[in-house]
Amino acid sequence: MRMLINSPQTVVDDALRGMAAAHPDLDVDVEARVVVRRDARTGARVGVVSGGGSGHEPLHAGFVGLGMLSAACPGEVFTSPVPDQMVRAASAVDSGQGVLFVVKNYTGDVLNFEMAGELAEEDGLRVERVLVDDDVAVTDSLFTAGRRGTGATLFVEKIAGAAAEEGAPLDRVADLARRVNASSRSFGVALSACTTPAKGSPTFDLPDGELELGIGIHGEPGRERRPSMPAREIAEVALEAVLDELAEVGPADGPVLALVNGMGATPLLELYGFHAEVARILAARGVPVARTLVGNYVTSLDMAGCSVTLCRADEELLRLWDAPVRTPALRWGV
Repeated sequence: MRMLINSPQTVVDDALRGMAAAHPDLDVDVEARVVVRRDARTGARVGVVSGGGSGHEPLHAGFVGLGMLSAACPGEVFTSPVPDQMVRAASAVDSGQGVLFVVKNYTGDVLNFEMAGELAEEDGLRVERVLVDDDVAVTDSLFTAGRRGTGATLFVEKIAGAAAEEGAPLDRVADLARRVNASSRSFGVALSACTTPAKGSPTFDLPDGELELGIGIHGEPGRERRPSMPAREIAEVALEAVLDELAEVGPADGPVLALVNGMGATPLLELYGFHAEVARILAARGVPVARTLVGNYVTSLDMAGCSVTLCRADEELLRLWDAPVRTPALRWGV
C-alpha cells in the first residue's frame, strides 16, 4: 500500500486536523467531524449544509466558506456521516432563517439526512432537503435507488450558497438548488480502480487495457467495459449520454455550465486535453458554453479517469455562479 497516511483508522481525523491548520477561517471539530464557516451565523442568511463519505475531496468540506456551504459533515471513507453530525452542523449555522440540506443520492446519505432533518425540526429548526441525482450512466446502482449524485453537487452547492449569501429565503434557496439539479447531467469514466485505505488494494478489478464507462464515484459499475480509447472517443461517448438526457431540459439552444472533473489520479495535463475534446464536440453540436471548470473537485480517492457535467443555465443561474466565493477549493470574485 503506497499511501501518505499514518493509518487507515486515523486517515479522516488526520485530514481534518490538517484542514484546520491550513484554513483558520474554518471551525473544524475533529471529534464531531463537522466543518463550519466561522462566520456562518453572522447576519440573517440561510444555512447550506452538505456532507458525505470522505474520499471525494475537495467535496464537501473544501467547499465551506463565503458564497458556498455553511458547513459540511465528512463521514468515514465512502461511508455516510451520521445524523448527529448533520444536526450539529445545522445547529451551528442556523441564524433563524432555516437550513438547506444538499444530499447526494446514495442510500446512506438519504436516510441519514432525512433522520437528521426530522431531529433538527424537533429542535425547532426549519429544514429543507434537496436531492442531487444527476448521473445518467445507470438508473440504479450498488449504493442507490435511482440515479447517483455526482458532479452536479458542486453546481448545486455553489448556486444555493450564492443565493443564501444574497439573503434569499429558505424556500427560494431550495427551489434554485432543485432547478440546478434538474438542469444538470453527468457521466463518468474510470481508467483504473480506486484503493481505499482500509482495504489497501483496488476496490474492483479493471484489467490493463480496459476502461469502465459510466463509473460511479465509489467504484460502482457503469454501463459497460471497453478496450482503452483515445480521449476524443471517450468524450464522444460521455457527451452523447449527457446531451441525450439534457435534450429534455429547455431551452435546447441555451448555454451550459461545463465541469470536466478529475477522479483523483488524472493530471491536469490530461484533463485539459480531454476538455479540448469536450469543447470541440459541444461547438460542433451548437451547444454554447457559458462557463467552464476543469480540475479535481468530486473525486474517488486515487481513481484515474474523469467525469463530465453540463448544467443548462439561464441568466439568473449564471449570475449566481459568478457571485463571489471563497472556500479552500473554489475562489473567485473576492
